[in-house]
Amino acid sequence: MSSLLQASGLTRSFGSLKAVNHVSFEVHAGEVWGFIGPNGAGKTTTMRICATLDLPDSGDVLVDGVSVILEPQQARSRIGFMPDTLGTYPDTTVFEYLDFFARCTGLRGPERRQRIEAVMEFTGLTHLRERMMDSLSKGMSQRLCLGKTLLHDPQLLILDEPASGLDPRARVEFRELIRALADQGKGVLISSHILSELSESCDGVVVIEQGKIARTGHLHELSAEMSEHEMLFIRTLSPARELEMALAENPGVVGIRPERKGFVIEFTGDDQGIAALLESLVQRGLKPVEFHWHRIDLEQLFLSFTEGHLQ
Repeated sequence: MSSLLQASGLTRSFGSLKAVNHVSFEVHAGEVWGFIGPNGAGKTTTMRICATLDLPDSGDVLVDGVSVILEPQQARSRIGFMPDTLGTYPDTTVFEYLDFFARCTGLRGPERRQRIEAVMEFTGLTHLRERMMDSLSKGMSQRLCLGKTLLHDPQLLILDEPASGLDPRARVEFRELIRALADQGKGVLISSHILSELSESCDGVVVIEQGKIARTGHLHELSAEMSEHEMLFIRTLSPARELEMALAENPGVVGIRPERKGFVIEFTGDDQGIAALLESLVQRGLKPVEFHWHRIDLEQLFLSFTEGHLQ
């Protein structure tokens, strides 16, 4: 799998504050990587450097092998940067807005119009082409911002808080668009404070705190780091106390914690042991209604890999 983005030793200071401190990570083609950290951790500064909008004090970023420091123009042709807010233009329609930025990217003639039409169709904006952009909902504005980002068909997408302020349905729809772009072979680096959303769409994650990388890796690798045992979720129709006592008596269960109306357990046995555990619950009349592998989510990973320090 090819690496589209390689950040190496990025450092950026503002006066005495070192906002980014020797940051290194990679994003691969066809994958979505979450960039998470507390407020002031250095996420936006790092993303702006990667998008050629700021210069580091030291370090470099390669986008498909092209340095954003030495060859910024070539790098920009490969990058689509979506900021956390969309600037609105009065008396400008959706089509006019996209047409303006298409011209800025160098698209001309029939190619420009075809590209605009393709972008509007992908983002679901075709029926809003004549709508004034300052009358759009937050969700449609984010789609328009994404559409503008896609006009020059970049290989790498850098998205800063794209789901901020969206309602639940708009977040799901936006997440599906991002996944579709990765399935086309694009690399995506996305920051968000809505960790549950990233859990559903990310292949890997970069965790940053106080300007330093706290942890980076694919989600399945990081989950395995947190526990070497199987994590299972179990819910029964019996009272929670009865289920907890039954689980505690099983020699394969080495950890129990409540979640929703059931329990997440850490289990040391193999598949035969898991089957025996379920059979024992049925035999005791506890009536299991949910029994499945539990996926460690990003909130758990984030809390595990950070200490809560701000700068």
